[in-house]
Amino acid sequence: MTYCVGMMLDRGLVLMSDTRTNSGVDNISTFRKMYHWEIPGERIITVMTAGNLATTQGVISQLEERNKAPSERHNSLLEAPTMFKVASIVGNLLQDTIEERAADNGQKAGAGTFSASMIVAGQIKGMEPRLFLVYPEGNFIEASFDTPFFQIGETKYGRPILIRGYDRGMSFESAIKLMTVSFDSTLKANLSVGLPLDLLVIERDNFTPRHERRIDASDPYFASVSASWSEALRSALDGLPDYRMEPAVRPVAERRG
Repeated sequence: MTYCVGMMLDRGLVLMSDTRTNSGVDNISTFRKMYHWEIPGERIITVMTAGNLATTQGVISQLEERNKAPSERHNSLLEAPTMFKVASIVGNLLQDTIEERAADNGQKAGAGTFSASMIVAGQIKGMEPRLFLVYPEGNFIEASFDTPFFQIGETKYGRPILIRGYDRGMSFESAIKLMTVSFDSTLKANLSVGLPLDLLVIERDNFTPRHERRIDASDPYFASVSASWSEALRSALDGLPDYRMEPAVRPVAERRG
């Protein structure tokens, strides 16, 4: 499983993903799920992936044309005129890859076996930063300030924290702290999501990463936030009004007996 979040702010975009993949409790590996490409001063594009690893690796390989010599590679995302077109390219590749994997495996596996979803984010010069959620069918939706963030993978544990804490005017630092808490809660609830985490900040009209970092198990900031969040939850629980159980009242017939 996996967990990825893409968030839209007034200042730009913040993205975070885990790196765990597993096909059983005793077969756990680490694979990057966040990829970005840039032309300094002109565009920056990020793709995060969740789902069948063969499918997602196939899509990324096609985007980067990894089977060719470096001098012959051609990344269509770097020539797309708009972020909408970027999302369309990724969506079409994802749909085609899923269908090809299913066809190659005949009747033994349906398309759902090879399902995957992706978050596409970035900015092209002269246009607004944009954020898309791409479905396995190849179609996609775009984030707005009514729906300001997208999650893929194991979403349910970290979502309530994002909903309660998000503010479009928040700083990048506050957004990173909010995401860190969301990921910490998810990691504690589901062993199929795990460290290291990849973090990328894209500042509006700055076409290189504003901040990029890998957060591993020894990271002091993550450890501090995790411990502080646990303590804050315990303190908040202790501060809530106490529940009082009234003494049990026996029926009249029982009291007379």
